[in-house]
Amino acid sequence: MKLKRRKIKFSALFFICWFALLVFLADGVLGFQTLVDCFGSYALVEVTLLLLVIVPTWAVYRFTKE
Repeated sequence: MKLKRRKIKFSALFFICWFALLVFLADGVLGFQTLVDCFGSYALVEVTLLLLVIVPTWAVYRFTKE
């Protein structure tokens, strides 16, 4: 049980840092509206940003040594 907690802790820490970085980039540097203008759809941008958070977080959880 302790080993599983370590995997969850590492993936949660990665999720928080990665999500904060993406929010900073999307809202501050790139501008969310600029991304929407490039992709042409709010839904596409939101799904892309969501996948950019979920997939790496899942990978960190999956590949963290037990």
